[in-house]
Amino acid sequence: MANHHNETKIGTLHVVATPIGNLEDISERALKVLASVDMIAAEDTRHTGKLLSHFNIKARTFALHDHNEKQKAQQLLDWLNEGLDIALVSDAGTPLISDPGYAVVNLCREAGANVTPVPGACAAIAAVSCSGLPTDRFQFIGFTPAKSQARRQFFRQAVESGMTSIMYESTHRIMASLEDLQAELGSTQQVVFAKELTKTYETFFSGSVAELITFLTADTDKQKGELVLMLPAEQRDEQALTPEAKKLINLLESEMPLKKACGVAADYLGLKKNALYKAIIAEREE
Repeated sequence: MANHHNETKIGTLHVVATPIGNLEDISERALKVLASVDMIAAEDTRHTGKLLSHFNIKARTFALHDHNEKQKAQQLLDWLNEGLDIALVSDAGTPLISDPGYAVVNLCREAGANVTPVPGACAAIAAVSCSGLPTDRFQFIGFTPAKSQARRQFFRQAVESGMTSIMYESTHRIMASLEDLQAELGSTQQVVFAKELTKTYETFFSGSVAELITFLTADTDKQKGELVLMLPAEQRDEQALTPEAKKLINLLESEMPLKKACGVAADYLGLKKNALYKAIIAEREE
């Protein structure tokens, strides 16, 4: 009788975090996994090749990036079903966090394949942990949009979310982004900037957006590298709605829409229009 116990085992997909800069941040487990799998699916095989050769790991690598990921996902699943073990890595940090890999992991999960994380470095988490901003609630919102108008709305939604927001920005867009941030939320908007985390020129800067623009203009090298921006949540200004402000808004409201009334009252009393509008809406909803 045939022995069914030696049928091919199903392979495992290991989602492996790699260093974001300092190579010493690779974990012992990550090294063990990368050395033992049958194949490594990498965002950029040359980039990953350097990491592997640094640690003397010989492995088959296979390119899996944004442009070919959907086509290659099925191939990967087939290999897992044949019993091959595969590691998924991106150029730096934790795969799938603003990196390719979603299509693969999604397909593997749906097919019931084994998918397991090998946790490690992640720029977003590293940045927020040292930012000095509240970390009890935060959101990671990926890369800022490419177009100015969309970016302004993106920043506005971030500060109105009620929690700390973490985002990535690219070198060639950082200054345009900060101009939009300043235009949308004012030059005193607080922001924390982090770059080149774990590398030689690791930099944190916190202050107003106007101060950050000055800081980056003075030394254009500071605009290069891996950039993380963090915004605190807008402070709900409960003090905005003074009896005086309420009285003024009520008077004006008979002549104009509420939002405009809040704008006029804010100008007159030196208050923030948005905060005033929100406060009055909140009070009326109660």
